[in-house]
Amino acid sequence: MAVQKEIWQQIGEGFVQEYYRQFDTTDRTGLGNLYSPTACLTWEGSIFLGREAIAGKLASLPFKVIQHRITEQDCQPTPDSCIFIMVIGQLKVDQDPIMGFHQVFLLKHQDGAWSCTNDVFRLAIHNIPA
Repeated sequence: MAVQKEIWQQIGEGFVQEYYRQFDTTDRTGLGNLYSPTACLTWEGSIFLGREAIAGKLASLPFKVIQHRITEQDCQPTPDSCIFIMVIGQLKVDQDPIMGFHQVFLLKHQDGAWSCTNDVFRLAIHNIPA
């Protein structure tokens, strides 16, 4: 018997599915609509404040083709009725080798819809000295 997922799990998993579906298209300009007007994105250590800055950053990424493969995703409800999401996966960009990545989202229900207020992205690259 299948166990029904909590509503916050359904919302979080649906957001992740839609986010990467849009991200992996050739036109990423619509991704800005998933963010709140005052959202914050940290992309590989660089901070982008506001929906327009985030949409501009994501649309300007230099690769032509990208494919994300989600390995795991965990969702949690927060005490202030938000949804915290951690995603671990792999991505393939153009002709580069496959790389691991980590991404964290915080979703908040505002104006009748869920939107991302915080997003942190890092490639899983380890430069460990021998």
